[in-house]
Amino acid sequence: MLDGPLLTAEQFIDSRFSLPESGQWAELHGGKVQIFQPPDLDHGTAILNLSKVLADYVQTHRHGYPCFDLGLLMETDPDTIRFPAASYFLRGNRFDETDKTYTDTLPAIVIEMASTSDRRQSLPRRAEDYLAWGVAGLWIIDPASRELLLLDQTGREQRLAEGDTLTESQLPGFECDVEQLFVEPSWWTSQ
Repeated sequence: MLDGPLLTAEQFIDSRFSLPESGQWAELHGGKVQIFQPPDLDHGTAILNLSKVLADYVQTHRHGYPCFDLGLLMETDPDTIRFPAASYFLRGNRFDETDKTYTDTLPAIVIEMASTSDRRQSLPRRAEDYLAWGVAGLWIIDPASRELLLLDQTGREQRLAEGDTLTESQLPGFECDVEQLFVEPSWWTSQ
């Protein structure tokens, strides 16, 4: 955590680009800025693949929509904004949250990445906070182990690995082979 006065959500967002790496890996926890380690290429590969999988689902089923790099205002006074890898919304007008920097709207699903040591250490607390906030489903993608952990409001945990198929009760008709999340893009492997 960075030292200094407690910031509001608005102050944090206004100053985010002056932080290291333009604030790309920064969050606000209880009014204090926390900066995470930049992730490696495996993180980027998983995000790229996830975005393709979710885009295909949205185009086919027209059920909700995902947002990437959207801050979630989870607490106020002092403010906490977390930036998960993706948030999936099922309520409201389609794409309402897409152009926002942060929102206090509750997503149905939050997708996190266990891609750096500091993120791994914070994940148990983050998972607890998301579920307490009311998120119905939490996916934690681990590029290093090439696994996916699913958590939900019932306390159910499910660990999936390559060879398994990801389904999601919040997304009727959604199916994804877990290895799809970790495959290097063809343009990368053809070089």
